[in-house]
Amino acid sequence: MVTAANPRGSGKAPDRVRVLIVGGGYVGMYTALHLQRQLRAEMRSGAVEVVVVTPDPYMTYQPFLPEAAAGNISPRHVVVPLRRVLDHCRVVIGEVTSLDHAKRTAVVTTLATEEEAAGPLELGYDELVLAPGSISRTLPIPGLADHAIGFKTVEEAIGLRNHVIEQMDIASSTRDPAIRDAALTFVFVGGGYAGVEALGELEDMARYTSRYYHNIRPEDLKWVLVEATDRILPEVGEEMGRYTVRELRSRNIDVRLETRLESCADRVAVLSDGSRLPTRTVVWTAGVKPAPVLAATDLPRDARGRIRCTPQLTVEGVEHAWAAGDAAAVPDVTADEPGRECAPNAQHAVRQAKVLAENLVASLRGRPLRRYAHKYAGSVASLGLHRGVAHIYGRKLKGFPAWFMHRTYHLSRVPTFNRKARVMAEWTLAGLFKREIVSLGSLEHPRAEFALAASPPPRDTDVTADSSPDAHDTTPGTTPGTTPDTAPGTAPAASPEPPATAPAGDAGRPGGPPRSGGTGEPRAAGGNGTSDTSDTSDTSRDAGGAADADGRKDTGTTTD
Repeated sequence: MVTAANPRGSGKAPDRVRVLIVGGGYVGMYTALHLQRQLRAEMRSGAVEVVVVTPDPYMTYQPFLPEAAAGNISPRHVVVPLRRVLDHCRVVIGEVTSLDHAKRTAVVTTLATEEEAAGPLELGYDELVLAPGSISRTLPIPGLADHAIGFKTVEEAIGLRNHVIEQMDIASSTRDPAIRDAALTFVFVGGGYAGVEALGELEDMARYTSRYYHNIRPEDLKWVLVEATDRILPEVGEEMGRYTVRELRSRNIDVRLETRLESCADRVAVLSDGSRLPTRTVVWTAGVKPAPVLAATDLPRDARGRIRCTPQLTVEGVEHAWAAGDAAAVPDVTADEPGRECAPNAQHAVRQAKVLAENLVASLRGRPLRRYAHKYAGSVASLGLHRGVAHIYGRKLKGFPAWFMHRTYHLSRVPTFNRKARVMAEWTLAGLFKREIVSLGSLEHPRAEFALAASPPPRDTDVTADSSPDAHDTTPGTTPGTTPDTAPGTAPAASPEPPATAPAGDAGRPGGPPRSGGTGEPRAAGGNGTSDTSDTSDTSRDAGGAADADGRKDTGTTTD
């Protein structure tokens, strides 16, 4: 039990109501935020306790991931620290591995579980809020898990930035044309918001960076977008989707529609149209699926693995259980077609969290619940600096106006005034000064330098005469390569001098740990489920990355 009085027990104070929130993304953070505002008196008196269990101590504002990857925003400003925002809640860094709602218990593994050797925590609760979000949906494509990288977390976004710049370093220094071509080829799979925006921002960044390389021109970079359907960005409409394809192709980006990725083994991307593209970079943004914890619960799920919910955001047929966001199938009461569900995107997640918190408080106080109703307003997407597309309330925008609307809307939606001010300051400075082109891939191996310096020196080994200080000193009557008292061609005596060793700081030489992680394999595809918004989980997605309804770029006002 995660309480100060009984940290390892399974019970709780008899007069306390515990609300367990699983997940610290959009829904998890905003639900906890609204609860601590509406239940401030109860939480201070100890009558109500709100516990948030999340794998990461921060909420990631995913709409800003492409700009963080491009270096327009600092990574620390893309995330919101939960302990600072939820100062009246109890934040537990860990993962819920299973739930038994019939017994009102959850099994939680924390960072200390393995070291304690006492097993995971068993956490009791009275009210459950399920908001674990989603993870990247991968397919059994050869080489995908070994060579691809996802684009769902801030770690992946910054790792991808470092990787792209490092590939340019490799291409600039190699003498092998095949290695150069593979290093300068970047393949993105998925034509939803995540794929298109990540591609647009990184291409813009790499094109700017190329001016600082003496032997790399912008046209040397090869960018490929693979999409299984016949269109990209379906949320902004067919017309804006066609404009986006034209815009990308005008920037030397190869857009492959109705094409699938069949293999990326051995660093060769094999496409369904027969193309074989040697590449060191494959970015997988072809959809998401619900977090695995949902399968370890006794709650009802739909065919896609999401929790079945009512319009009041309660779990269907279950008491004292609530759900919203990517993990929930919430009926869309504003839709014309019966049976339609709300898209799992940020536009809905933020509003659902508010209604969920209000209904949970109403339930505790014996008041009636209200339905969640919000009519979809539209979407915006950035295609790089000063480029974008938007479809808002039937109005279609493109170019600079759409890009400006994208920034304005998401600046207004990023949590806390602190983050808003910092993001605005960074955008202002970016307009006044040159762009940063630094790769910090060594951050992935922070101990590499010290480990090399602290490693023991190599043992003395036999060396040849050429490594001896006197190897080239000859005496009369001898020939080079021989010593006195030996005949020409006879092996000389072993030299007592040890061979020279690499300098302590040269981690790039054989025997030393790598200086950075970018030159090797990027991280395997798949997010960590720390956020509750991303590309749509399962709509029209397959091996080529069919378009997902990713509302991370959605805009509009509430009509609650």
